Amino acid sequence: MSFSKQVKEELFSVVPKSRHCAVAELAGIFILQGAETFKTYSSDQLNRKVFTLLNKTRNIGKDVTAISADVFLETKKMLKLSEDGSIVSELIIQQTCCKRAFIRGAFLAAGSISDPNKGYHFEIVTNTSAQAELLQRAMSTFDVEAKTVKRNGKYVVYLKEGAQIVEILRVMEAAHSVMDLENIRVVKEVRGTINRKVNCETANIGKTVSAAVRQIEQINLIDEKLGLENLPAQLEEIARIRLQYPDTPLKDLGELLEPPIGKSGVNHRFKKLAAIAEGL
Repeated sequence: MSFSKQVKEELFSVVPKSRHCAVAELAGIFILQGAETFKTYSSDQLNRKVFTLLNKTRNIGKDVTAISADVFLETKKMLKLSEDGSIVSELIIQQTCCKRAFIRGAFLAAGSISDPNKGYHFEIVTNTSAQAELLQRAMSTFDVEAKTVKRNGKYVVYLKEGAQIVEILRVMEAAHSVMDLENIRVVKEVRGTINRKVNCETANIGKTVSAAVRQIEQINLIDEKLGLENLPAQLEEIARIRLQYPDTPLKDLGELLEPPIGKSGVNHRFKKLAAIAEGL
């Protein structure tokens, strides 16, 4: 089962306790799916959710399989839908709890979320810019700042940050999915930290090895052309130590000298050897 389907499975089972929240969730579903879609009962999960909400708000009965014209008309009035049914009055979602329900309904009707193991992407596809703006305003109540992009004539409200997606799942009351996503995020962050450390250490080792190889080449050239014994004592000492310990970092080389010196002192001596090699 995909993560998106898992989230929806959880949200289908969430039924608002209060009537006004059930109305708000119905509104989110109807404006994005079209009210006409739900005139008759079917085994589709979204359709079943709609009939559950209608029974809670209109008391249509659990065994009803078709909505009468009168009930359908009254339902549209209850939801305060516009003439074309494309938008809902913000009076329906004035309360914070109703905004939660509205967002949940919109997601169930036209939303999706990518597999968080591969990347973070949450979206709800709306039909008009007015719907997208209404949804954005509802989400911003919970400090979730969604963006909008026009795609194939539709207006897509989307999130791409893991923390924001976790928050919107929490807003919609998908508690189990929140835990699953948080676990995935923790694992990904730990892996990322480890990879960054490994890459950093690998790069440092590479730099150390490259520098050591260059220093040894310079020392061998000086030995061949001039002879190490003809160098000043301090330079001869560091040259012979480097030949003896070709893989040792500068800091550790300094500790092998008599008396020991710091990394900057060792580096200074190698610069002098490099200048001599350049002259030769």
